[in-house]
Amino acid sequence: MPEYPAELAIEPYAGAPPVASVRVPGSKSLTNRALIVAALAKGPSTLTGALDSEDTRVMVDALKKLGVAVEHDIEAATIRLDGCSGRFPAGEADLFVANSGTTLRFLTAALTVGKGTYRVDGTPRMRQRPVADLLQALNGLGAFTRSELGTGCPPVEIKADGLDGGFAFVKGDVSSQFLSGLLMALPYARGETVVEVEGTLVSVPYVAMTLDVMREFGFEPSNRKFKRFVVHPGRYEGRKYPIEPDASAASYFFALAAITGGSITVEGLGSSSIQGDVDFVTVLEHMGCTVSRGRDRITVTGGTLRSVDVDMNAISDTVMTLAVVALFAEGVTRIRNVGHIRHKETDRIAALAAELRKLGATVDEQADGLLIIPPAAGELKPASIKTYDDHRMAMSFALAGLKAPGVVIQDPGCVAKTYPNYWDDLAAALSRTAPTA
Repeated sequence: MPEYPAELAIEPYAGAPPVASVRVPGSKSLTNRALIVAALAKGPSTLTGALDSEDTRVMVDALKKLGVAVEHDIEAATIRLDGCSGRFPAGEADLFVANSGTTLRFLTAALTVGKGTYRVDGTPRMRQRPVADLLQALNGLGAFTRSELGTGCPPVEIKADGLDGGFAFVKGDVSSQFLSGLLMALPYARGETVVEVEGTLVSVPYVAMTLDVMREFGFEPSNRKFKRFVVHPGRYEGRKYPIEPDASAASYFFALAAITGGSITVEGLGSSSIQGDVDFVTVLEHMGCTVSRGRDRITVTGGTLRSVDVDMNAISDTVMTLAVVALFAEGVTRIRNVGHIRHKETDRIAALAAELRKLGATVDEQADGLLIIPPAAGELKPASIKTYDDHRMAMSFALAGLKAPGVVIQDPGCVAKTYPNYWDDLAAALSRTAPTA
């Protein structure tokens, strides 16, 4: 992983609007889903275009501790692993998952289908992230899991002896990862399982992504409008699986085009993507950008930016990117229906409000979102931006520094969670402009 200083001063961009093509790393969400499914599958699998980041490394390390044979070729962006046919070889393990919510929730569910005693723990922030709804659902299907400290958060203890199947309720309003983790594990239950979603399911595209990965590995549950799922006993088959570039990571480069008036093309990501966050470009389109969509590429060209009022529940990982773009848009931007992002790497609504205010914006922090009134043109204030050990805070707020002097990003190395080479890729994109006549 690259090494970075304790803080990074962002130099304002004074050149011609950038015109560049970039290819962002593989999707973290797809990589960690594919790792779980391939580990449970029968036979070998090879993941191509796989992301190398803190989140994927903790998943790979956990699978190795569980006895899964994993070969990670970082240079080739491939991960090869031999599936364990639904039962991890190691009968006991103490697993550290850092602050990776996908690793915590997906592994917790997958561990229950085998036999053994396991403990899953993480960073201090991870010990504040909820998992109780998933544990309750698993215990209702015959598992024994518990929050060691009785907080409903990690550390999690698991005494696994398989899942019986049956009927389970999963709350949908905190994290879709509960449902995704459960669905990926359930083909290995002893009997058919019916899963009902209680309340409104957040981040539906991420559950659709889970179902797509399951389907690619040979298993598809019944899905009734993302409210009711029926999963019969079955298994996954190992295969070669390509990982798309990360649509959430691409949002920073699309926003770069919007803020600078440049034109940025992200390669390998297009209209055929299974990632919901590609719809971020539609929001930018409403704000005044021009978007060109191809099957395997998307180009955003900046324009005069205007505010939007947008429900971002389905694309909530791009909320922070949009909040920074809103600093340069005319009018009041409203972001709503994203209350669940308070339970992410940090309370993202509170963190956004605090740091946007430092830059001179007027912000109304609401229970489920934000109202953002940008400062007058050219009047962004210098600020040292706290990143809260949250990669998306660092990557988003760096873009503000391209248009305002004096922006400093604290702990820039936190981008290693999902995009270790972000700073280099951002600099490379800024260095490219249209050729002069």
